[in-house]
Parts: sequence; C-alpha cells; structure tokens
Amino acid sequence: MSLNEALALARQQGVDLVEIAATANPPVCRVVDYGKYRYEQAKKDKESKKHQHATIVKEIQLSPRIDPHDLGVKVSHAVDFLSEDMKIKVVLKFRGREMAHTEFGFQVIQKFLAEVAPYGHPDFQPKLVGRSITLMISPLPRNKRAKHPRGADGQSQPSSSRTAGQATPIAAATTGSPRSLQGVASQPASPAFANNPFANLDDQVREDVKSGS
Repeated sequence: MSLNEALALARQQGVDLVEIAATANPPVCRVVDYGKYRYEQAKKDKESKKHQHATIVKEIQLSPRIDPHDLGVKVSHAVDFLSEDMKIKVVLKFRGREMAHTEFGFQVIQKFLAEVAPYGHPDFQPKLVGRSITLMISPLPRNKRAKHPRGADGQSQPSSSRTAGQATPIAAATTGSPRSLQGVASQPASPAFANNPFANLDDQVREDVKSGS
C-alpha cells in the first residue's frame, strides 16, 4: 500500500509505522508500538550477547622449586579465573642447571592440575618447549564445575557474631524511642559535689551588699 494509506492505518490503531527493511524494493514497514518494538529488540540483543563469550586468557607462572604456600596462592588465582569462565596459560620456566632435572617441573605441573581439576581441564598434555613447560587449561561447564570455595563473589564471608556484637551498643544508643530520650533530657543534672562549701557564698555576698559592709 502507499505511504499515506499505511500512516492512516497506523493512526487508526493508535500505533506507529516503523520501517523494517529500508533497502528492500519497495521498503518494508510494520504497524507496531515503537516503544514496545525497541524493548523487544533490546531484549533480543541482550540474549544474543549472553551466548557470545569473549575468550580471556590469564597467564600463571610457576617454577620447579616453588614453595608449597606460593603454589597454593597460584592455585587460588587459577580457581578465581576458571570460575569466571577464563582460560589459563600455565608457564613453568627452568633456570640454569634446572634443565638437568625437568621431571621436577612436570611434578609441579601435575600437582597444579590435580588442585584445579574440579574447575578446569587441560586442553593438551604438558609439553616442554625450549626452557619452559606450557599448558592451557579451559574452564569446565557450569553444571559440571565445582562451586567456588569462597562463595559466589570469591571472597570469604566475615564473622557475623563479632560484627553484630560491636553494632549493638551503637544501635541501642541511636535508635532509642523519643519518649525515653525526652525523659533523659528532662532530668536535672546532678551536682558535681554532694557537699559544696561554696553553695551559700552568693547569699552571704547579697547580705554584705545590703548592709553596706
């Protein structure tokens, strides 16, 4: 139909005339509520972006003589990355005479893989390239992956008992009822001294002024 007829049809139904395919011959339009149309398009774009995962690779460096505590820290970082659907590139470098005993490096790699096994799997077997052992680890699917040991946000939860114990006195002081606060404010302040020797000083001064002495 012509443009004027389409506009008249849209006005009758109280909606808008939206051009869908401008390059078509003739151009294609729809009679639709434009606000609702934009909302549906935004929703479709958001759903499509959920299925488009950009591959992010994080690198973790190890050594054949790494301290057990340092290895635990590296494993903790790897768990954080895998829980966020990131891939990990593990690099173990040999220095100097360490190349004579590469088996120690492979043992460290196997320990590392055993620790992160609930969260990721190696893309290929560890291999020696030059003076380094390289390895790629991909995250497991969410339904097969273990839960993060420190919660969904990757942080340990603070103790609630100590926090609650510290907050109670402040809350009691600041959240009192207006009536109770009024009662406290209306009470007269207690004197600083129970037996004040200067309590009658003003009366004595007045008597001396009257007598002219």
